[in-house]
Amino acid sequence: MNRPTWRKSSRSTQGTSEQCVELAQLPHGVGLRDSKAPDVGHLTLTPQAFAVLIRRVRRGELLP
Repeated sequence: MNRPTWRKSSRSTQGTSEQCVELAQLPHGVGLRDSKAPDVGHLTLTPQAFAVLIRRVRRGELLP
């Protein structure tokens, strides 16, 4: 199996929060990891779950 190609979110470079997220297309879904700690591991979401996550983030539903 080929290693996934991780790409940093375009939103990660905005502001000073240094909260960086990377995404990768995986064989069975979308990988999501912290770019500052790539060796710690990643979450794998189904394409459907990833779409729901993106919709909720865009609506501001996940803010504290």
